[in-house]
Amino acid sequence: MAKRILLIQGHPDPSLKHLCHTLEDAYAKGALEAGHQLRHVRVAELDFPLLRTQHDWEHGVLPATLQQAQDDLGWCEHLVLIFPLWLGDMPALLKGFLEQVARPGFAFHGEAKNPLKEKALKGRSARIVVTMGMPALVYRWYFMAHSIKSLERNILGFVGISPVRETLFGLAGNANHDKMDRWIGKMEELGRHAA
Repeated sequence: MAKRILLIQGHPDPSLKHLCHTLEDAYAKGALEAGHQLRHVRVAELDFPLLRTQHDWEHGVLPATLQQAQDDLGWCEHLVLIFPLWLGDMPALLKGFLEQVARPGFAFHGEAKNPLKEKALKGRSARIVVTMGMPALVYRWYFMAHSIKSLERNILGFVGISPVRETLFGLAGNANHDKMDRWIGKMEELGRHAA
């Protein structure tokens, strides 16, 4: 069954095509071949301010430059977040983007005293795709994939997105052609299954 998929490219550098973009393209290729509907958000191409106060987050107006991205998030059934691991976490620009679009009144409803009362993005699944310089097993087992777990629990889970699956590509800077071909094939397969 065809799904509505939103691909969020979280690499903050708009000037070059990076591995994250290659992985996004592969996922999109597989998804389109399988008949899924796709929309893309490329965070590096968006101009928006960072939130600086709780009041602005709760009562401020979503920047007009992010309205389409928020609409796309509401439209999708499956969300794919792709980003490089920087200093052990997602790039700050991606975090700032998520803080802006996952505002009260859109991502969750209910009284300010109980924001968990109604998670407004239930019924959506997600895949987190992360590239990193270290071995993925080191990140997963030694560092306990702390930033991925935080994203799953404190952002995606907070608004009702579940299940959330992850795909980690380690030693990304040293990937040879064979490894790249395997990674691209894996992403195409994930796209075909909207997984």
